[in-house]
Order: sequence, then structure tokens, then C-alpha cells
Amino acid sequence: MAEPSPAPPIEPPPTPKTSRPIHTLPPPFSHDKLVPITQGAEALVYKTTFLTPNTPVVVKYRPPKPYRHPTLDKRLTKQRLLAEARSLVRCRKEGIKVPAVLGADWDEGWLVLEYVEGDTVRRVLDGWAHDVEEAKKSGDGSDGVKEREEAMLDLMTRVGREVAKLHELGVCHGDLTTSNLMLRQEDKAQTEDCAQPPLPSGDIYLIDFGLTTASIQEEDKAVDLYVLERAFAATHPAAEPLFQEVLRAYGESSKSAKGVLRKLEGVRMRGRKRSMLG
Repeated sequence: MAEPSPAPPIEPPPTPKTSRPIHTLPPPFSHDKLVPITQGAEALVYKTTFLTPNTPVVVKYRPPKPYRHPTLDKRLTKQRLLAEARSLVRCRKEGIKVPAVLGADWDEGWLVLEYVEGDTVRRVLDGWAHDVEEAKKSGDGSDGVKEREEAMLDLMTRVGREVAKLHELGVCHGDLTTSNLMLRQEDKAQTEDCAQPPLPSGDIYLIDFGLTTASIQEEDKAVDLYVLERAFAATHPAAEPLFQEVLRAYGESSKSAKGVLRKLEGVRMRGRKRSMLG
């Protein structure tokens, strides 16, 4: 009787391929001092230090795209970094709260910006929605809940005014979401000592101008507002009514608001049709 053939050796499972390529940032950045913040389609964003060991900054790095011709890739990278830096400098000069530009290298593809300490408006809204849900479960209708709601309405007012100032300057953000609106905290240590969740106070900063455009067209401004409205609807259903306060403040703060809000209705209709058609 023939002996059974030996079983084939068990091969180890293949190592899963990471979906995020590893990039090496050019000098003067050292990877042992980089803290990843996010990775978008075009740029890698890190927290690090710059100029001095105690100056926290954000570095945005646009790595080379292997699927593009090298000459075209360098040209596009330079154009987009320049557009972002110019918009930020222009906004800051006119008193709009955005991060300061601290350094740049168009050839190497990086931009260094002021680090804004605080929370995104998205995170603030998430915390507020959670508090509302807990208050409903416990039947709590205390003055503290009402006070927090009034503070949220005030926050939405400040968001609307800041967006209006941006549009009045002839700048459209291009990716206006609650993740790209920061609530800068003046005294974080003091709020951490509070027993109750702190009220949302502080300055509103607009961040991430990677898709910014210079435009005075009402249609472009309406699209900016529509993107923000969809962010409220998609990520903060409980906070969707608060967006009306954003629009109210926008309407009172922008000379062209009437035409922009009229265009917004048309943008909404087109958005609904796309949703129905898939």
C-alpha cells in the first residue's frame, strides 16, 4: 500500500497591504517629531515644531503623485500651495480668523501654518447632541441645558458671520465643513477643571484652504453654504435646525446675502435630484 503523500506546508497569511502609502517628508522636518493629524486625497497633515522647539505648527505636505507626469505634478503642487497661502494671507490681512502662514517651499511641496489650539465645530456639535440626548432620557429641562442651547445658538451666529466675511472678501473655501471650522479656546486648562462641560466660547477659525478659490460669483458662495448644510445634516442630525441660525447671521452680515441665499435654493434642488437619481 502506497504511503500517503506529505501535506503541503502551511504558508503564513499574506501581509495586508496598507491603504496609506508611507511618505518621507523633505528637510527640515524630522519624522520623530511629527504627529499625524489627517491624510487627505492631496495632502498629509502633521503637527510638529518649526523655527523654535516650543513653537507648535501644522505642516501640510503634498507628496509627489506617481500617476502624474513629474513636470505637471510640480506645477499643480506649486499652484495649489500658492493659492492656499495667498488666500490665508489675504484673509488674515482683512481680519478674518485663519491660521498664519509661517513658511513654505513650493518645490518641495510643503506649507507650514500656525497651530490653532481648540476643538473643531464638529466635535462641539457632537458633544452638544450627546448632551441633548442624555437630557431627553433623564427628563432634565434645567437651566443648564437651556444655557448651553443659547451658547450653541451664539456659536452658530459667529460661524455665519465669519463665513459672510470670507465671502465678502471674494474668497470661497471649497470644503466648508464643520471639521474645517475651529473653536479656538483661550484658556484650555481652566475649562478642563470645570465639573460641567464648558460652554462653547472662543473665536471661530476657518482652516484647510486646500480647495480655496477666488470668486465673487453668488453660485460659488451658495455651493460653499450647501456643503456646510450637508455637513450638518449628515453628521449632526440633531443640530440641523441650528444651521438656520448660521444662515440668519450670514444674511445679516453679507451685502450679497440675498442673491446667495436665492442661489442656495437652486443648489439644493440640484442636490436633491442627484440624490434621487443615485
